[in-house]
Amino acid sequence: MLSEAQLEEFERNGFIKGDVILSDEEVETLRLELDNVMEGKSVKKPVLSHNMLEGSLYDNMKMTVNERVVQIVNIWMASDAFFNHAANQRICEEIAQMSKTDTVRIWHDQVQYKPPVSGGPTGWHQDHPLWPIIQPADLVSAWVALDDAVIENGCMWMVPGSHKWGNHQKYLASTKDFMPYHREPELLPEDAVVNAVPFEIKKGQVGYHHCLTWHGSPHNRSELKRRAIAVHYMPGHTRYEPSTNHPMHDYVTVKPGEILSGDHFPVVYTKTATPASETV
Repeated sequence: MLSEAQLEEFERNGFIKGDVILSDEEVETLRLELDNVMEGKSVKKPVLSHNMLEGSLYDNMKMTVNERVVQIVNIWMASDAFFNHAANQRICEEIAQMSKTDTVRIWHDQVQYKPPVSGGPTGWHQDHPLWPIIQPADLVSAWVALDDAVIENGCMWMVPGSHKWGNHQKYLASTKDFMPYHREPELLPEDAVVNAVPFEIKKGQVGYHHCLTWHGSPHNRSELKRRAIAVHYMPGHTRYEPSTNHPMHDYVTVKPGEILSGDHFPVVYTKTATPASETV
């Protein structure tokens, strides 16, 4: 469980680093499963597997032809090992704490793999505005590194406090050295400070971030791989409220306004009531 100090840090900054929650053996299992899925060897398939830089939203990013960020959406559907990871009770319990919920469901997961030398950038963004079929913006993501994610190989960077500023997705851009800026800064709160900090994560460690926190990651020019699995979790009150399309749209079976549930959005955590005998 997270301490009160960690919860206060999350509330203040919109992100925190958790513990190393995967052993070397568990990391290696996920790496091998990832290789199988990327090579098309898995029997079951994910929702999406592509180079996310092709047709990228981040049109202000300067990229070369050979750059790649391999994105796989819902690898848990193709791999039991990745589903077991998404259902990790330590992670899910801590997600429930930050989300202030008794029930946690998977919204979806995504692998982002930046290969050595040719790993491309992931532009500055907020997650929730890119998820136009769910409300409210109360989701928290668990980002677990399968390699040490450091500045050299394109770790994520975060803007502290940005989760409190609202939806600014269409105004986000980056400087030539990958620092974020707002195209119309007068729209930000008066006390907003756009100051990005690196979010280095060790292999097997989890980092958490709110779905409105500004974040991005630069190129990987190093000889190191940068593999990671992010699971985006919904608190129990998340509703299906479609405005435009999304890759998970075809898997929704509920009506607009209803709680987003179903086989493709499984419950992975339910808080059990404390027996009365333990409260005295």
